[in-house]
Amino acid sequence: MKTLQQHPILQYDAVSALIPQKSPIEMVDTLWQNDDSITISGFTIQPSNIFCEDGVFTEPGIIENIAQTAALRAGYTISVMMKEGGLTGPPPVGYIAAIKNLTIHQLPKVGSVLKTEIFVKQIVFDITIIDAKTTCNDEVIASCEMKIFLKKD
Repeated sequence: MKTLQQHPILQYDAVSALIPQKSPIEMVDTLWQNDDSITISGFTIQPSNIFCEDGVFTEPGIIENIAQTAALRAGYTISVMMKEGGLTGPPPVGYIAAIKNLTIHQLPKVGSVLKTEIFVKQIVFDITIIDAKTTCNDEVIASCEMKIFLKKD
């Protein structure tokens, strides 16, 4: 995991505005870094989260967190481009096209803070291929390769 800047780029409502998912499905709440190839999100696991069971954040929540980090990347990038062009619009909608080599080492507890880093390996037409790594307390808890299809309007 890269060393994060001291202050997030965006948090909470500003992050929510950039992704198509809304409560109770939102699984990112902070944007720490975004550049040409890497995006790092943060997420604090609340007890009321729909993917929590018996005090832990379950596998579907971790996968959704990774996918939403990619959605946040797309939303932020498109938002910046639209503002430069004087345009507005809703965040782009994406779909998980495939998951490869998913490894979940442990399930984080309620109250934990996740940091998810995605690295863009390749973009082919409307498909983005990413490598993802999620950490909790500086320990890797999950990793995978994910293909995401971005719906164009």
